[in-house]
Amino acid sequence: MFVVVDYKGHQYITKEGDTLTVDLVKAEVGSDVNIEKILLSFDDAGTKVVVGKPYLKGKVVAEVVKHQQGEKVRTIKFKRKNRYQRTL
Repeated sequence: MFVVVDYKGHQYITKEGDTLTVDLVKAEVGSDVNIEKILLSFDDAGTKVVVGKPYLKGKVVAEVVKHQQGEKVRTIKFKRKNRYQRTL
């Protein structure tokens, strides 16, 4: 059984036992997070599909395994015709 959940503006396809990488969660490592916005539910074959209007009843309980940071993002400010360029 797969479910599509909406968490912090992103949609994730999950099933029981999956590990997800999501944006910052303000919870301690080892604590549980409840995700109540379930958009869609379907089985392995895709024959039984249940769509929420807008959400299904129920919740997904996720455990915070660890906190990690991604690579640093470098941005550039640039103004044409003024010879201005700045790297942040």
